[in-house]
Amino acid sequence: MNERYSRQILFPGIGKEGQAKISSKHVLIIGAGALGSGNAEVLVRAGTGKVTIIDRDYVEESNLQRQQLYTEEDVANKLPKAAAAKKRLAAVNSAVEINAVIGDATPEVLEDLAAGVDLIIDATDNFETRMAINDVSQKYKVPWIYGACVGSFGMSFTIIPGKTPCLNCLLRAIPLQGMTCDTGGIIGPAVQMVIAHQTAETLKILAEDWDAVRTTFVSFDVWRNQYTTMKMSKAKFPGCLSCGEHPTYPYLEHENMTKTTVLCGRDTVQIRPSSPGEVSLVRLARQLGSLGLQVKGNPYLLSVDMDPERIVIFKDGRALIHGTKDITHAKSMYQRILG
Repeated sequence: MNERYSRQILFPGIGKEGQAKISSKHVLIIGAGALGSGNAEVLVRAGTGKVTIIDRDYVEESNLQRQQLYTEEDVANKLPKAAAAKKRLAAVNSAVEINAVIGDATPEVLEDLAAGVDLIIDATDNFETRMAINDVSQKYKVPWIYGACVGSFGMSFTIIPGKTPCLNCLLRAIPLQGMTCDTGGIIGPAVQMVIAHQTAETLKILAEDWDAVRTTFVSFDVWRNQYTTMKMSKAKFPGCLSCGEHPTYPYLEHENMTKTTVLCGRDTVQIRPSSPGEVSLVRLARQLGSLGLQVKGNPYLLSVDMDPERIVIFKDGRALIHGTKDITHAKSMYQRILG
């Protein structure tokens, strides 16, 4: 083991003791897309004892531009991302135990997976799942690392239960980015920057070098050469329902999840957002049109051709996904468009 990780052991922040700790730890990665595949590869190469990775999607050609674990063969075979990731990661380091979960990261699933986990890495692309991760983290006292990127912009924050503000607190203080890769595009360097921040924090926590853990919220734009860090200690809110004095963990409750229904007699899934809010159809149409999608609409709705399916979006955030009865797939399409 020492030879394989010799350069990492030479680093004073890790050393032999830190490497031994890393090799005994279990990391849960939520999502096997750009951030998830990159985080997983770094941690498997670093010798993390066990890595569990969950994802509900399969590999598509558009993933190959930035999702580093996958190949054209995976696309041709329509392999689930979790399965394709496990295949590649096992070839990288056979000494690491890799657990691939093909499925949706619902609150129930996250609670089951959190047992025995030392750290959770956010590599998802939607706030519904992130808020569930946040509540699982607080409920079971497991640190997690938030990360997001779109376009050339990225951000990250390390959340340690009992010490730092949680994501629910942060949302009161910071207007976090709402676009997704499907509405704002993405470039590889932004992905790699977020991965670097997340994996650096992960190694610090796994090696138990708590003094080195970053306490600031970091955001950057690699295209516009901007880099910002913000102190977040004052963002911690005593009345927070996720991490405050009397937590109720609201995002683990079923009624706060996105509602889905297969419409009777139709090859269509209806999705309602978990909380009401108006969608700017004009702005959304402009974003989707810039990506080459065929968008038609009126003051009340947009119809977006995403061959072979079609998605109709209403001002209240409700959507009809035509051409499928698969709720998981429909939710994935909904979150790709609306974030």
